[in-house]
Amino acid sequence: MRPFLAIVLTLFLTSPIEAEEVTAGADEPLFMAGVESNLNDFLWKKRPILVFADTEADPRYQEQLALLRENEDALRARDVVVLFDSTPDAKSPWRTKLRPRGFQLVLIGKDGGVKLRKPFPWTVRELSRTIDKIPTRLREVEDRRDS
Repeated sequence: MRPFLAIVLTLFLTSPIEAEEVTAGADEPLFMAGVESNLNDFLWKKRPILVFADTEADPRYQEQLALLRENEDALRARDVVVLFDSTPDAKSPWRTKLRPRGFQLVLIGKDGGVKLRKPFPWTVRELSRTIDKIPTRLREVEDRRDS
């Protein structure tokens, strides 16, 4: 009975739907410079996570980028794009709109609204939990289950 249960669990845990979610959009860039884009590029398509710092040498900035690179598949499965901006003098549209001071992590929803602001690094697990509570994400998960 135990070998049968192991086979059933293996088949269940490696379903094609789950694999499709993880690899969807694998050819699209996950990390981009925030200066090169604006909100309209992502509206209703992606969830931007913006990482701001006054300089690339900021330890929190470096830690945040490393934490995000640890689990890129989880971010891709949630339609995330990571934008980083460490040049405050460039006055990017993102900086003008969000007005970060020093290091800041900002999650924007697909609707263009700010869902989270943090002055310290967050893990992908913490970000995933926050994203999974957003109503748009809940509908996406339900739609995938139904189809």
